[in-house]
Amino acid sequence: MPHIQSAISASGVYLPPRPITALTCVLRCFPCEPTWAGSPFLHRPPTRPMVTMTRSKTFQAYLPSCHRTYSCIHCRAHLANHDELISKSFQGSQGRAYLFNSVVNVGCGPAEERVLLTGLHAVADIYCENCKTTLGWKYEHAFESSQKYKEGKFIIELAHMIKDNGWE
Repeated sequence: MPHIQSAISASGVYLPPRPITALTCVLRCFPCEPTWAGSPFLHRPPTRPMVTMTRSKTFQAYLPSCHRTYSCIHCRAHLANHDELISKSFQGSQGRAYLFNSVVNVGCGPAEERVLLTGLHAVADIYCENCKTTLGWKYEHAFESSQKYKEGKFIIELAHMIKDNGWE
């Protein structure tokens, strides 16, 4: 048998008895809005948080510091290991670009067909997961057989990356 609760509203009006349910208990512990449940003890002034949260730069992946790496020029998130570099002779929309076998800390947008210098390709823009800057694109599909080696590979424009770790 559920417990019965009666209360007086914030305006002093008597509220008829109602059963205390599990939902009522949850709403007492985790109120969505202070005035939603109509209970006087939920009407308390906002308090300052005990801990102030700050945004720190944490990346999804860190490349080994003993390898030469490429990082996002805007936020310094690691992007690729030098060992993953396939070619330096590519052209991006903002100048020279490098072709990589794999990258880290990069998100991928939807694929779309584009006519590039080497023909028709299905590509998806890639962006830095940390600062959301568009870096280049990923080759999803090449329509010409001579371009199939690019499928699944990544273009990052030099305008958006810097060299890190061990470059002399």
